[in-house]
Amino acid sequence: MKIRAFIFDLDGVLTDTAEYHYRAWKRLADEEGIPFDRRDNEALRGVSRRESLSRMLKGRPISEEQAQAWMERKNSYYVEMIRQMRPADVLPGSHELLAELRAAGIKIAIASASMNAGEVVDRLGLSAEIDALCDGNSVTRTKPAPDLFLYAARQLAIPPATCVVVEDAEAGVEAALVGGMRAIGIGPVERVGKAHLVIPSLENQRLKDILAAL
Repeated sequence: MKIRAFIFDLDGVLTDTAEYHYRAWKRLADEEGIPFDRRDNEALRGVSRRESLSRMLKGRPISEEQAQAWMERKNSYYVEMIRQMRPADVLPGSHELLAELRAAGIKIAIASASMNAGEVVDRLGLSAEIDALCDGNSVTRTKPAPDLFLYAARQLAIPPATCVVVEDAEAGVEAALVGGMRAIGIGPVERVGKAHLVIPSLENQRLKDILAAL
């Protein structure tokens, strides 16, 4: 079936905001005396802020009031860091692939679980290069549920079966597959190996080669 749209995750795919998320969660964890390191952070890739907090707590009970306050504090740390972002923070190969997609008449969406995706996209200067932006405010159920990607397909008016999702998280790859889409995984096979195609990054990736591999 002909591919008519590409849906990109943002963090870890088009830019490295994943590092900022880690630093923000790490700062919160340290302040609250919660053991948390980069290995723990791997379980937070691609999931919502609420689910990230739950996974970081590992069963530690806190009140709803505490949960809301901690999520807001983490978000304030993250927003403080992303305000430093500039167009130069777009990862290598991203602009080139987006340009090839536009030239081929293939629609482009960004679908991120982050509620700050809009600000990041604006700061990176990517707004003019995409057809739709979907974020953590767009749907109720987040990855690994397929809702965010299905919402993106509806925004593009493209059938899910003709969409390709580009993800760096296991939860995101699972969401794409459940939604009936093709999936490209960026990163190690042990994390994104269920995708139809696994690549290290977008750098030096040509559209014709990607489509042939899918």
